[in-house]
Amino acid sequence: MRKTTAVATALTVALTGAAAHADERSDGTALSPLGTYATGAFDRSAAEIVAHDPRHQRLYVVNALAATVEVVDISDPTAPTKLFDLAAPGVPAADGSVVEEGVVANSVAIHGDTVAVAVEAADGTDPGWVVFYDTRGNALNAVRVGALPDMATFTPDGRLLLVANEGEPNDDFTVDPEGSISVIKVNRRPASVTQRDVRTADFRAWDEGRELPEGVRVFGPDLSTGEPGTPGRVARNLEPEYIVADTAHSAYAVLQEANAFAVIDLRTAEVTEIVPFGLKDHMEPGNGLDASDRDGAIRIENLPVYGMYQPDGFDSYRHEGRTLLVTANEGDVREWGDYAEGVRVKNLELCEDSPRLRPYLDANGLTLADLQRDENLGRLTVSAAEGLTEDGCHDELHAFGGRSFSIFTTDGEVVFDSGSDFERITAEANPDFFNSNHTENTFETRSDDKGPEPEGVTLGVIDGRTYAFVGLERVGGVMVYDITDPEGAAFVDYVNNRDFSATPGTPEAGDLGAEGLTFIAAEDSPLPGVPLLAVANEVSGTTTLFRVDLP
Repeated sequence: MRKTTAVATALTVALTGAAAHADERSDGTALSPLGTYATGAFDRSAAEIVAHDPRHQRLYVVNALAATVEVVDISDPTAPTKLFDLAAPGVPAADGSVVEEGVVANSVAIHGDTVAVAVEAADGTDPGWVVFYDTRGNALNAVRVGALPDMATFTPDGRLLLVANEGEPNDDFTVDPEGSISVIKVNRRPASVTQRDVRTADFRAWDEGRELPEGVRVFGPDLSTGEPGTPGRVARNLEPEYIVADTAHSAYAVLQEANAFAVIDLRTAEVTEIVPFGLKDHMEPGNGLDASDRDGAIRIENLPVYGMYQPDGFDSYRHEGRTLLVTANEGDVREWGDYAEGVRVKNLELCEDSPRLRPYLDANGLTLADLQRDENLGRLTVSAAEGLTEDGCHDELHAFGGRSFSIFTTDGEVVFDSGSDFERITAEANPDFFNSNHTENTFETRSDDKGPEPEGVTLGVIDGRTYAFVGLERVGGVMVYDITDPEGAAFVDYVNNRDFSATPGTPEAGDLGAEGLTFIAAEDSPLPGVPLLAVANEVSGTTTLFRVDLP
């Protein structure tokens, strides 16, 4: 199998050096790989989230395997070099606690000379920490936050640090902490932050009488105690995954499993709204999907399935005076203890008179048994919690994720969705490895479960135009779209720095499992005037820098 254009370009870099990349484009692609920092750890989450320090030209890369943040010098982007680690255990916190051994680093954010690392407790259901460092690597301070702090970001002015505390249950589902958002007053003086500077935005109002909007998924086992003052079902069920600061006063947090997002007022540290993302109709033209890993073919077709967008990473931008949310529609299944939400269609009892399924069956001369064959919809993983009638049969099928990226208004209206683009484009690029997994080279093993699995997205402005860079977790690579006109968003390029002729786990295989992406603007780049994209890949444990040539 021939290498993709991006991989071939990487070989050219190794032979010719950085000069050609610094001066002119080497090929016709939007992204050209410049250099890679490799941890050497395969399938161990050794490169997850990446943040850029423009003052010192460094990347901060979360290595969950080592429970550290690796600091990488990119002053020469063709040869990223590790400088040192940020380690959290032993750091004293403002509340009198000490960051314990066995913690996990989940996220990193930078503003000026302040670095903030979100740290999960050794027991993930316990409150976690945020540890502050300076850019020389000195630990300055730490504060306690909610359970499983999964993502941290500064407001644009750097005065507040926001932390999405996911609050997942433990493995056997005997403990389920509440999800929340920590709002920390930093005021550019991290060493002086006290525990009193940490406020918590929670979801308890929806357990105390406020009506939950239709379409916000609250489901599964309920471990609420019912005791006064303790979080109820909604507060425990909603799990903030990712957070974006829109302004100094407002932010949005994705509630992935709930297929919704929260609106946060940063002045009061309150969740003011919960907005459902809604459903993607895979029967609509342009919204097809390949739903079977057992049909031996690429079949992207319209099927009577709804997709729950359930984004993981997202970003925001302003267009004509309004904020728009750009989402990577990964999808996620809730599986804890004896509870497993995901089920294959062939294992469901489907309603004979389903108003959703029956027209499709009749139009195609099929029976329910035909629909549930492995080569049709039988293998597709859907939610057992959705579409279930009082009669105990399912009349709708809700799959996980949208296999796309979308642009939403802050009211939850879909402005744009990439439809079936990701499966169609990846099929054209590497047909022998369509819907491959990221730990092995396979053919359509992910068709039955979220497909390419878009994981993260970051936005960048180049010459006045706004672009979205979307990472695909499974088959790999980055999709590039021009979203300057959100309603007319247009595909630009797809580049996959993966060599399918090499064995995953070897250096020759390239990047596997794109997780976190960071855009580096031309004015902040180590290559003067040339924007870059940094991509952290959790399976290959690599972080790759691409030069960006747009438009």
